[in-house]
Amino acid sequence: MEDVHWWFVGRRRILLQVLDRYLGASNGQERRILDVGCGTGTMLTHLAAYGKAQGVDIDEEAVGYCRERGLTDVQVGALEKLPFADASFDLVTALDVVEHLDDDLAALREIGRVLRPGGQLLMTVPAHRFLWGDQDEVNMHKRRYVAAEIRDRLTATGFQVRRVSYMNAFMFPPIAAIRLLRRFEHRLRPRTAQESDFRYPAPRPVNFLLAQIFGAEAPIVRRVNLPIGVSIVALASKSAA
Repeated sequence: MEDVHWWFVGRRRILLQVLDRYLGASNGQERRILDVGCGTGTMLTHLAAYGKAQGVDIDEEAVGYCRERGLTDVQVGALEKLPFADASFDLVTALDVVEHLDDDLAALREIGRVLRPGGQLLMTVPAHRFLWGDQDEVNMHKRRYVAAEIRDRLTATGFQVRRVSYMNAFMFPPIAAIRLLRRFEHRLRPRTAQESDFRYPAPRPVNFLLAQIFGAEAPIVRRVNLPIGVSIVALASKSAA
């Protein structure tokens, strides 16, 4: 699912464009990268182009999938207490991770601890409380954000904000409409259990089309911040002082 689902494919295209602009290929640099909440390791395979990438995830099964891919530099661990020394990494990615945690400020401080001075954080989170739906319940999200909240949290935890942009803007109207209609439907006919948006794969042509629509935002987000979207992407750096 992480390899081929349109949402992951489109998001990945955007994130790699942002990294290309602000980080660039490693070109032999000894750049250390940590993917927090690395899941099954798809993003790790792409981060390898920017430096020596390793992953950590709280889910042992996910780490097992990483190792099946041949990704050996992956371990089980929680973001709240990362098993790494201070100032170990040049880049940390936390992609749809901090919304799962009770204390997101503590999580950002822990990321700051393992970043070297001048190191960078690339993070994504779900946007807008009114879009709350079954997917948030299934994934055990604690919150959704607006861009100003992300900017404030990064600043409060000692980061210098470089970019905060919404993404998945092209499909924001239909996604918002579907989420609101489902909420209305649940009020009329309450369900005993929530269902994931990923429970059924889209037909290949539809999946390809949606990935192209989402991913088409990549060259835009690379240059400017979008004012609306289903998710938020932020890039921030740790003070070099």
